[in-house]
Amino acid sequence: MEFFDTIVAILESTIRVSVPLIFAALAGLFTERAGVFDIGLEGKMLGAAFAAGAVAAVTGSVLMGLLAAILISVLLSLVHGYASITQRGSQIVSGVAINFIVAGSTVILGEAWFRQGGRTPALDADARFQTVTFPFADAVKDVPIFGPIYSNLLSGHFILTYVAFLLVPFSWWVLYRTRFGLRLRAVGENPGAVDTAGISVIWLRYRAVICCGILCGFAGAYLSLAMSAGFVKGMTAGKGYIALAALIFAKWRPVNIMMACLLFGFLDALAIRLQGNPLPFIGQVPVQLMQALPYILTVILLAGFIGKAVPPKAGGVPYVKER
Repeated sequence: MEFFDTIVAILESTIRVSVPLIFAALAGLFTERAGVFDIGLEGKMLGAAFAAGAVAAVTGSVLMGLLAAILISVLLSLVHGYASITQRGSQIVSGVAINFIVAGSTVILGEAWFRQGGRTPALDADARFQTVTFPFADAVKDVPIFGPIYSNLLSGHFILTYVAFLLVPFSWWVLYRTRFGLRLRAVGENPGAVDTAGISVIWLRYRAVICCGILCGFAGAYLSLAMSAGFVKGMTAGKGYIALAALIFAKWRPVNIMMACLLFGFLDALAIRLQGNPLPFIGQVPVQLMQALPYILTVILLAGFIGKAVPPKAGGVPYVKER
């Protein structure tokens, strides 16, 4: 029974750490399906996390923090859109620039406003998301097998956790069952044909970029208003890049994205669980190696285990209207 409880605890941690990856990977899905590559997921998440933590600390409202996260993330996405869609600049350079600018500005602004070394003040309960407890979760928690699964694995998560998993089938429906999704996928494959049909390629790509900003806003808000009690310098810790890797690993498909994010989340949760604990037949493993394990396995999976990942044909190519 102890082994079962350990498995449930690891799976619970897997769900918790996978949520920002799911939000960010779905955000990248919308932009890249529209033909706009976005390396700036990390920066958008970090900027959103800082905005959420700062506004929630000042106003004491978790809703205001969430709205601030979405607003800042959308503005950063529009900057990326302006540079890469309107001005036809390099999408890679624009995304990397956003990452560097946000990484520095969040620390500078945090120190200037709060004088806590780049952190925001610790948030009280009203300024954070609270966990959701399902009906009868406490009553059945001691029931063998079913109790731990229902009370710990399914219940007890933040509301944004359930939003993230519900967004997976919703994103699939939007992309494959709506006119907007059909046009979005078409503009990433053949923007010239979309333009010939009288549909604005520029406006479609901007809408995809806005969707990306909204989802990255949720990801950042989750980090500072749910997983943590405020913003901490560099708290995304490469999650935007892992989400991008999950997007490629999943070959730009929503359900596969969820599974890939859960896989990377499991590796992260396993690394946390094994820190300081000896492995069978191996013994004690350095903490640094366990912390690096998710990133090492990310590189290994992308290097040789996913086969050929074919991105949208017009991805990364600015559209120039034919005259």
